[in-house]
Amino acid sequence: MTTQGISVTKLSGHIGAEISGLDLAHLDDHDVETLHALFLDHQVLVLRDQQLSRDQHIALGRRFGDLHIHPMAKGPEGYPEIFPIEAGQNSSNDPKAIRSGKQAVNGGHWHSDVSCDAQPPLGSILYLHEVPDVGGDTLFASGYAAYDALSPAMQAFLEGLTAVHSGEATYRLYYGNQPAQDRSRFGVPSDKPYPEAVHPVVRTHPETGRKSLFVNRGFTREIVELGHAESQALLEFLYRHQETPEFQVRVHWAPNTVVLWDNRCTQHRAIFDYAGQVRRGERVTIKGDRPFLQRSDDTSPWQLVG
Repeated sequence: MTTQGISVTKLSGHIGAEISGLDLAHLDDHDVETLHALFLDHQVLVLRDQQLSRDQHIALGRRFGDLHIHPMAKGPEGYPEIFPIEAGQNSSNDPKAIRSGKQAVNGGHWHSDVSCDAQPPLGSILYLHEVPDVGGDTLFASGYAAYDALSPAMQAFLEGLTAVHSGEATYRLYYGNQPAQDRSRFGVPSDKPYPEAVHPVVRTHPETGRKSLFVNRGFTREIVELGHAESQALLEFLYRHQETPEFQVRVHWAPNTVVLWDNRCTQHRAIFDYAGQVRRGERVTIKGDRPFLQRSDDTSPWQLVG
């Protein structure tokens, strides 16, 4: 599809589109409106051959909203909004190797960014400057497609459930025992060193009104209303269901590619199949709202207390 010089190519049946004809460093208001509409429609957008300075990258993120500061990772000096992405010669995704001093490769498991926050991010904008010759792709999965594919009975059952999302296991591995930065800013209880929150298992997208599954292997720990065995069995079913290939898109990177994704209705994982090569870039992340579920027979949002 081509509209006013902007070309849109769908990348899969349920999620993802490649966009050409937009210079992300120089967007006018109409361009931003178009980009935002495409973002809502396709959940994941891929734009190639972009040139963004750090300031331009941050400015692009702010066109979508206020920026989120990661609770653990520190940005480059003077740029707390930047989340650095880097894997190189000394990198590994093996927990034992990481504990022994190898550089951790972030994002190698399915996750929704920082879903352990009380107000998880709206979305992210990742700009990779250097990529491996082969490999280093990112998989994205649509929470919309996963929810829609469930039976009505399962949908109704899940809509009565909430889940605990905790950053402890993931952040303890990647950041050791480093405490969260300014914990109160992230809604972290004073007695907890890592972010933790309770969210609905099914959430309503605040802009599209569509329902999406909202659990992920990276941060979801248990379902509040179920016993431990029931919780783990149901979560494993939901994880496997969301990871169905038909709900996914696989993004192949090239230098100076930018990918935007909607964190409210997707999850993703970075594939580490390029040991000994370099994958480097930076991400900005947009603040989100507290997840809620609006039931089909209700006119007001069901706001959950985390």
